[in-house]
Amino acid sequence: MKVVLLCGGNGRRMFPVSEDKFLLDFLGKTLLEHQLELASSAGLTEFVIVGNPRNIGAIESIIAGTPAVKTGLAIQKEPSGIAGALESARRFLNGEIIIVNPNDIFELSAYTGLLEAHRRNSAASYLAGYEVSDYFPGGYLVVGEEGELKRIVEKPGRGNEPSNLVNILVHLHSDPERLLKYIADVQTTRDDVYECALGAIARDTRHIRVVPYTGSWDAIKYPWHIFAAVRRFLDRSQGYISPSASISDKATIEGKVIISDNVRVFENAVIRGPVYIGPGTIIGNSSLIREYSHIGARCVVGYSTEVKGSYVGDDCWFHMSYAGDSIIGSGCSFGAGTVLSNFRFDEKNISVKIEGEPVDTGLDKLGAIIGSNCKTGVNANVMPGIKIGSGSIVGAHVCLTDDLPPGKVALAPGNYKVMENKCVE
Repeated sequence: MKVVLLCGGNGRRMFPVSEDKFLLDFLGKTLLEHQLELASSAGLTEFVIVGNPRNIGAIESIIAGTPAVKTGLAIQKEPSGIAGALESARRFLNGEIIIVNPNDIFELSAYTGLLEAHRRNSAASYLAGYEVSDYFPGGYLVVGEEGELKRIVEKPGRGNEPSNLVNILVHLHSDPERLLKYIADVQTTRDDVYECALGAIARDTRHIRVVPYTGSWDAIKYPWHIFAAVRRFLDRSQGYISPSASISDKATIEGKVIISDNVRVFENAVIRGPVYIGPGTIIGNSSLIREYSHIGARCVVGYSTEVKGSYVGDDCWFHMSYAGDSIIGSGCSFGAGTVLSNFRFDEKNISVKIEGEPVDTGLDKLGAIIGSNCKTGVNANVMPGIKIGSGSIVGAHVCLTDDLPPGKVALAPGNYKVMENKCVE
């Protein structure tokens, strides 16, 4: 049985996070590597990975470092949804397959539940269904009395949910050739060809079963969903301090921490776990790293900086700064006195503009969302929920209240005067 990992999407809603979601690093490994390990734990060691022309090189590099699995690669030239991905991988889809969205974080029982249901029944397909208590902008499953799928309703809108079961893309198909035939017959103008094909199979054969999944599940659809992913990985992890790390005896380490190779922690620094600190990073004097922060490799968290619940990429530099509940791409540098604020005075939830429309994040604590290779000048301030595109600069003394596109510079006006000093004799 092959696991088909769909890595060909373009993730428009993640801007300004430029990294593909499955390439995001968690605890020193990409999400794709975590997915390969999880499936292998279920006894599944044969994979088909569908990428796109932009990310296929990164995928090949990851696979080269994972020799224990057998992998076929396919390229989805256009972002044409699940159906397009399967068509791109058609030559590999012989025999039974499990289709997986690698951007979702779930537990081993998602695999074992489908495999056990497949052993006990003779359905054509099996879909994992997850019970939700609040609205989720995805597909909902309508299920019959015997667990058979009746139909899928895509993004019905809050209050119009036909059930409380969300469709998780962990799907087992015993006859992918028949699935592809149904896909070819779908007539729709929406990006739901695959779901329509499943609905047609359910109507014609009633041979699709829904398997309840009761483990944890986190879907990365928007940038702030990275926080839940960090929390999930840190909660599952074991604390570890590398023997090559250098930690001052005047530093304070509390709770579960993962401190990687060659990390240096200077005097009076405080690290309160759960926290991950990547290899080669420096935690400077009197710095404070607070719960559920995830700091990448080769960063410098300089003197008197506080990082609270933030996801920080590789090669970032801070000095006398505050980063609260922020998402920061790699290669960023923050001038002294920079504040990434994370809380509204009115204590309301923070909204973020996605493709020009405000989206309620459901969070009352959310800082900046910053792309890679950005800089701030001294005493720069970024208000809650503001996005900064890659390669942009926020100048000294700027208070940024609107999103900044990629490759732009925001400068404060020069409002001071230069005059003669008449007090000097």
